[in-house]
Amino acid sequence: MNAMVMERKPAATAAAGERAFFSVRNLHGYYGDSYIVQGVSFDIQKGRILALLGRNGAGKTSTLRLIARADMPTLKEGEIWLDGQAIHPLHGYRAAQAGIQLVQEDRRIIAGLSVEENLILAQVAPGRGWELERIYSHFPRLAERRTQEGITLSGGEQQMLAIARALARDIKLLLLDEPYEGLAPTVVQEIERILHEIKALGITTIIVEQNAVAALRLADDAVILDTGEVAFTGTAKEVLDNADLRHEYLAI
Repeated sequence: MNAMVMERKPAATAAAGERAFFSVRNLHGYYGDSYIVQGVSFDIQKGRILALLGRNGAGKTSTLRLIARADMPTLKEGEIWLDGQAIHPLHGYRAAQAGIQLVQEDRRIIAGLSVEENLILAQVAPGRGWELERIYSHFPRLAERRTQEGITLSGGEQQMLAIARALARDIKLLLLDEPYEGLAPTVVQEIERILHEIKALGITTIIVEQNAVAALRLADDAVILDTGEVAFTGTAKEVLDNADLRHEYLAI
């Protein structure tokens, strides 16, 4: 078997003299007594997309939630740095104000509010981001449905609204948890188009996605988790080109 598969590679670090735009160092996270994230470390440079991959239960979503400083899991040890700012001491709302926006798998569209009202509400808290017209220029389908109740949108449109709502805040790091879940291939392509536009604007992104091939084709870099630990870090192309690695850790 390919040696790359068997060896646990340490997380990639920035080149000498170059500070990573975003870094996690030795993250340890727990749900109660369950030890879920076990010493995860990696870096991302500004404007790049990183695919955070692994089998079910590998700790991917838990790592995203630690980065966003959600209430659970509990961060017991480790550091999180974004553009020189320490994120690990912050509560979730402070991490959001610092520029970290998490789009969760269930999308969290607010019932009873229109598309536009969902977007306006996102701008109420400090850390205002894109104005509505800029959002609508990148999400023309949302512009067409601005007065429609958000929860009555199709699954793909709700995903667009969830991403747009993150952009309505002052954003530096976008965290996407299963953005393609339950979407038709044509809708996935539309979401990918939007994410390419976001990347071109210099917004750094981490994507967790069970459709690993789609995520890898979108991403620049990849981190693979295995039972809460980093099993591989490198480029997305390295994973796409290594069938043994994909079979061992992603079952594809």
